Amino acid sequence: MSLRLLPVPEGLVGQRLDSALARMTGLSRSKIGVLCTQGRVWLDGVTADKSVRLEPGATIEVDLPAPPPVQPVSTPVSGLGILYEDDDIVVVDKPAGVAAHPSVGWDGPDVLGALKAMHVRVATSGAAERQGIVSRLDVGTSGVMIVAKGERAYSVLKRAFREHNVDKIYHALVQGHLDPSSGTIDAPIGRHPGREWKMAIIEGGRASITHYDVIEVMPGASLVQVHLETGRTHQIRVHMAAVGHPCVGDATYGADSALTASTGLQRQWLHATELTITHPITGGKLTFRSDYPDDLVHALDVLRLP
Repeated sequence: MSLRLLPVPEGLVGQRLDSALARMTGLSRSKIGVLCTQGRVWLDGVTADKSVRLEPGATIEVDLPAPPPVQPVSTPVSGLGILYEDDDIVVVDKPAGVAAHPSVGWDGPDVLGALKAMHVRVATSGAAERQGIVSRLDVGTSGVMIVAKGERAYSVLKRAFREHNVDKIYHALVQGHLDPSSGTIDAPIGRHPGREWKMAIIEGGRASITHYDVIEVMPGASLVQVHLETGRTHQIRVHMAAVGHPCVGDATYGADSALTASTGLQRQWLHATELTITHPITGGKLTFRSDYPDDLVHALDVLRLP
């Protein structure tokens, strides 16, 4: 099941709960009625009848049926390179515009589909749509990403990421000039209360810690090196926006549209530059690095101009 929090839009105020919720979720009114009968729909924290009329400012919670798993489809992906491969792991250089794995609502390319097209075996552990995935990058974030090929490797790497026993280094180009030039952002992150696809700093969210160091200052922007102590969804993007310095190009979290247009960016300037792990089978220390792709290099060149 999937619990969703849905503030009532102004246009649906006064409508019956089942009718409004059908429009908001895409489910039929009869299915919504069944959920109400089962006690899986709440209005402002109280289980609700399907016929209740919605009032301004109300919030609906609904426990939706889980969607069927989406299987990876063999799809060649231009620009996706393999940085390292052995019997246990494969490390890829992921381009922007590529998801880590298939998901409902995403019809673009993904890493697992690309590996399938390259005849690279991955572990069968994990949910059906993300087998072998031990850590993800956002669709719009490029750089180093690791996938487990064996079951033992999957288990060991999942634990290493969960316990923060990996070293993840990102570079981000953010708006403005950070003061101090080195620091730590410690703020809990959870789902945005009004937008399911967005994250936010919220009370009761998961502990999230980001360390940063400015490595270059240019007019209107700063290039920063970011070390993640935790690995929450959109963590860097949320934390940088929270301190008033969103990633250049990141419209979701408040980037300036004029600055973005001047750079030609079609996504946030964020790149996973380095990943250091302990090999899950041999125990050896391995470090993998990825160079900036052309769109990020171009944005830097533009902003460096006097």
